[in-house]
Amino acid sequence: MYRLCILLLALVGAIWCVPSPLKSPEQVEEYRKFLQQTRQGNNTFLVSSSAIAPGYWENSGKFEGDIILDDWQIDALVTDYAAGRSAYIWPNTRWPGNVVVYEIAAGHFNQAQINHIMWSIHLIEHFSCTRFRRRNANDRNYVRLTGYNNGCYASVGFWHDRGIHTMNLTPNVPDRGCFTISIIIHEWLHVLGFFHMQSTYNRYDYVRIAWENVQRGSEHNFERYGTNIVSNLGLPYEYTSCMHYFATAFSTNGRPTIVPLRPHNGVMGQQVYVTYYDWLRLRRHYNCPGAWSAEEAKLLEAEVEKYIPLMAPKADDEIIADTPEVVENQE
Repeated sequence: MYRLCILLLALVGAIWCVPSPLKSPEQVEEYRKFLQQTRQGNNTFLVSSSAIAPGYWENSGKFEGDIILDDWQIDALVTDYAAGRSAYIWPNTRWPGNVVVYEIAAGHFNQAQINHIMWSIHLIEHFSCTRFRRRNANDRNYVRLTGYNNGCYASVGFWHDRGIHTMNLTPNVPDRGCFTISIIIHEWLHVLGFFHMQSTYNRYDYVRIAWENVQRGSEHNFERYGTNIVSNLGLPYEYTSCMHYFATAFSTNGRPTIVPLRPHNGVMGQQVYVTYYDWLRLRRHYNCPGAWSAEEAKLLEAEVEKYIPLMAPKADDEIIADTPEVVENQE
């Protein structure tokens, strides 16, 4: 019996270690074209998918909806895809000294929109040890916030050879579109080093991807990363994280592409507020004081509950004073 157990363990180990099949040249080329297309964006896809799924950042036509890839990231992803693995180790994604350097592109936003961006920065600083400062002439690496009319998207994490790190928010009335406060923070969380929740290595314990409902050509937006790329930081999978896809993300027919396997409260992929676990993940990623303390976690949870109503989008009759016309008249 002992020998049989050893043999079974050896067989299981051998099966586990078998690499994924190598991809054909045609599959590799298709994947590269897909990644390169996400660099340019896809406005046709933006229009068609927006009619089906309500997510603003999911529909920006970038990798996984709203992630900007560098050339070296595309090359690395293609190399690993061709080899049938997802083993590429991303660089340390934390900003040095926990300080994000940023610049707001001149003329891209009105004052009401800038105020909303600054409110998102205030919230991140309030709930974490991450700090922000404006770029000065000596800063080579910084985030440039732009307002191009092609969606909400951002680069992931800090990279010392990148120089300008991207973050774009299509201008809108505050609390609408890309200017919903949770969406602005969602993009900041990419900048701070986070991928989407459903990309984590153990997602199949929590969700099923309904591939039959995924829009053709969008399958790669459901990539799953190993523990060498992402970490759950000792926290549970969260359906309601502001970093999770909607149930109908990249759907071709309006039916769910992501099906939860466990009961949960709230709306999967909600974009109304940033959750307690979203903030705790950020604290742990940046090794903030008390981030691993149960007592501090309780205090954080209570503080988040107080702020959730402040993050909720206003009703239409409450945002009139924030329209560009009113702001210009006030100026």
